[in-house]
Amino acid sequence: MASMAAVLSKTPFLSQPLTKSSSPNSDLPFAAVSFPSKSLRRRGGGGVGSVRAGLIAPDGGKLVELIVEEPKRREKKHEAAELPRVELTAIDLQWMHVLSEGWASPLGGFMRESEFLQTLHFNSLRLDDGSVVNMSVPIVLAIDDEQKALIGDSKRVALVGSDGNPVAILSDIEIYKHPKEERIARTWGTTAPGLPYVEEAITNAGNWLIGGDLEVLEPVKYNDGLDRFRLSPAELRKELEKRNADAVFAFQLRNPVHNGHALLMTDTRRRLLEMGYKNPILLLHPLGGFTKADDVPLDWRMRQHEKVLEDGVLDPETTVVSIFPSPMHYAGPTEVQWHAKARINAGANFYIVGRDPAGMGHPVEKRDLYDADHGKKVLSMAPGLERLNILPFKVAAYDKTQGKMAFFDPSRPQDFMFISGTKMRTLAKNNENPPDGFMCPGGWKVLVDYYESLTPAGNGRLPEVVPV
Repeated sequence: MASMAAVLSKTPFLSQPLTKSSSPNSDLPFAAVSFPSKSLRRRGGGGVGSVRAGLIAPDGGKLVELIVEEPKRREKKHEAAELPRVELTAIDLQWMHVLSEGWASPLGGFMRESEFLQTLHFNSLRLDDGSVVNMSVPIVLAIDDEQKALIGDSKRVALVGSDGNPVAILSDIEIYKHPKEERIARTWGTTAPGLPYVEEAITNAGNWLIGGDLEVLEPVKYNDGLDRFRLSPAELRKELEKRNADAVFAFQLRNPVHNGHALLMTDTRRRLLEMGYKNPILLLHPLGGFTKADDVPLDWRMRQHEKVLEDGVLDPETTVVSIFPSPMHYAGPTEVQWHAKARINAGANFYIVGRDPAGMGHPVEKRDLYDADHGKKVLSMAPGLERLNILPFKVAAYDKTQGKMAFFDPSRPQDFMFISGTKMRTLAKNNENPPDGFMCPGGWKVLVDYYESLTPAGNGRLPEVVPV
């Protein structure tokens, strides 16, 4: 892992000031964003006006970091070479990354059956001391009959990458049935065909799950030009402490940032200052794992986010941009709990949630898969998230009279425009501009360039994507 100093010297997203110039579902309002109402809802006691110094403690009281220390790596690699092998898929590797850095603290490896069942049925884990932490999404590793037979009576296995090289050791293992239908029904609330994560990672997966204690042999790297932005919870906490943050508000996203998002984030900081915080810091935290095919890819999203900071839409002095390595389930109220819980482990004590978080359209019927308000309602009641401050919002959209994103005024609905995801993508694909004030010009150009990169070149082949 590169030193923090090296990380900071390579990216303007974190510390270096920049020179400033002046919905996920295609059928839903992409530019309709939710904004804080008059009060910020605080869970776990204490009024909204109470201000505490220092970062929120990780779940379980301590970050669980599962990467083998440098001096022991050679020895562990020799051990791994002698063990039965389980090859990881790309999504398995992403979950291993999540576990290794402590995003799922206090989880110490791929789930054993008791942890899996608690997650499925309670959306939480009970610790040895009787306390409860939130855990709403199973983090499991599937194997097939052949792999199970090869493991035999061994209590340890080596996890290997696509190149066949060991990347981790799983110890004190437990192998148990993979109840796919139950897992899908409990996680998504439906077993309808066409769920992106299910088709990618569950349908054709093995009929067994293997859990155990995880030791990752080296920090996970993707060598895609973006590793410098993949800050672990420990690194993020170090950066937030360096900035003297007394409040950290996290914004999860998997889409380009438009000015409605930016207004949401800047308005949240203003409200935190009014509450008495001295230096609230925004954690702008795009999801970096698996996403469905029609989402804008991570590298293009990161370029777009950079332009948002360069154009002065967000303040780089009060914003930390980093990549969250988790895969995306599109599991609505169930998954949004995971997104919130993981940000606690990174030091966030406020979590921004808007309309239909982690949702998608129904894969078969022409409707939303989840009620648009259930995500934020569930977060306000979820077990193990009592320490997290949930930010309830009201809607904003494009105000035609002001030429910018603004709070929606129900007394004059004719003045507001809701720009759907389909409309935004159509404009970008056609190299047309959205209304002035919808998105910063630099960010919009990145989006147009992305869709142009998908257009076949004169020889009928897709042009090569320019690396970041």
